Amino acid sequence: MENNIILDKSKAFAVRIIKFYQYLCDEKKEFVLSKQLLRSGTSIGANARESKNAQSKADFIHKLSISLKEADETAYWIELLIESGIVQENQVHDLYESNIELIKILTSIIRTSKKGGKIN
Repeated sequence: MENNIILDKSKAFAVRIIKFYQYLCDEKKEFVLSKQLLRSGTSIGANARESKNAQSKADFIHKLSISLKEADETAYWIELLIESGIVQENQVHDLYESNIELIKILTSIIRTSKKGGKIN
């Protein structure tokens, strides 16, 4: 299978989100924010994966735009977990930075695609 940076990174990120969700439930007994984080954090890769089979360039951009929105929402939930005191910033720093990296990659792909660049 061909390497695809956004698919590879978003899938690895989803696995990390799943493990973090398990930690939040088991250790912190936090079930509300963690569920939202699980949904948005795993949705990034799911929508990016759907973009592989886009029916058009517009569909491709649309799917990745949804991924971008989910990544931004994921950042929000991580920020709330920190600001509410449920976790310490140092506990989620790497996870947050990985999410920011996904946002930057998705933004770049979307911009390039809108300008007429190669999409695959």
